[in-house]
Amino acid sequence: MERLWTPWRMEYIQAARHDDDSCFLCDEPAAGEDDRFLILARVPRAFVCLNIYPYNPGHLLVAPFRHVADLEALDAVETGDCDLLLQRSVKALKEAMQPHGFNLGMNLGQVAGAGVPGHVHWHVVPRWGGDTNFMPIVGQTRVLPELLADTFAKLKPLLSAAS
Repeated sequence: MERLWTPWRMEYIQAARHDDDSCFLCDEPAAGEDDRFLILARVPRAFVCLNIYPYNPGHLLVAPFRHVADLEALDAVETGDCDLLLQRSVKALKEAMQPHGFNLGMNLGQVAGAGVPGHVHWHVVPRWGGDTNFMPIVGQTRVLPELLADTFAKLKPLLSAAS
């Protein structure tokens, strides 16, 4: 197995640490400024937003409104609302961006890579053949071919209409 070293990621990992009093997954939905914070849709117990540090265009985060660190602490309604938004997210991304596949996942706990270990959330990452290249490794730069505002404009009507 080959190893690819990405030392640029450590800066993000360390910068993404939050103290227990601050959580963007709590604060931003509570602000009620969905467009400002790139929140695409809400259901009663969960929401979906664009990741401002995307791996690929269309990288979304799905989270419950309640601040909870452990997946098993979610109740059935929260889990159902998150599942509903995961499905809607994949459908909207397929329609708006025609990806070839998806990575769906969670990082549970700081040692597992969770940037916000106190608030459970899912990543929805659309993937295209050839979407990886040498730039993040060699150039310490991620090349994203679309602005967040443009992605938001494509996805907002698709996700909000389904809410």
